[in-house]
Amino acid sequence: MRALLLCVGRLKEDYLQKACAEYVKRLGRYVSLEVAELKDEPEPAGSGEALKKQVLRTEGARILQRIRPEDYVVALAVEGRSYTSPELAARLRALEQKGRLVFVIGGSLGLSDEVYARADERLSFSPLTFPHQLMRVLFLEQLYRCCRINAGEPYHK
Repeated sequence: MRALLLCVGRLKEDYLQKACAEYVKRLGRYVSLEVAELKDEPEPAGSGEALKKQVLRTEGARILQRIRPEDYVVALAVEGRSYTSPELAARLRALEQKGRLVFVIGGSLGLSDEVYARADERLSFSPLTFPHQLMRVLFLEQLYRCCRINAGEPYHK
């Protein structure tokens, strides 16, 4: 599998950096994975809806610049489709045939309408909202779990 994980914002906490680095290292056996951090826009305190939309559009433009026309794009979103780990593993196995998979994690405000419009599907890990930095760790762990499942290797249930 060839994959690109696009993340708005950088990991600031050392423990999150270490967790992501560990999963990226483990995934090296299974996936040609690139993780790209894109600059997030500061959100002024008390900003209105118009300013929030502008922040999303600016971040969205950065995301869209990294996506190729032939990429299959999966936006991580609360309102996306949910899977069990075995179901997600099967879905990823099916998507491998589509070429490079691009997974997108938005910033603190989420993703722009333009990014959602470009996405081929939306993936939800839970109806709960997670900080985007923690979501990166959760995604990498689940990607690793799916790779192990697809390889027929044991993984904790």
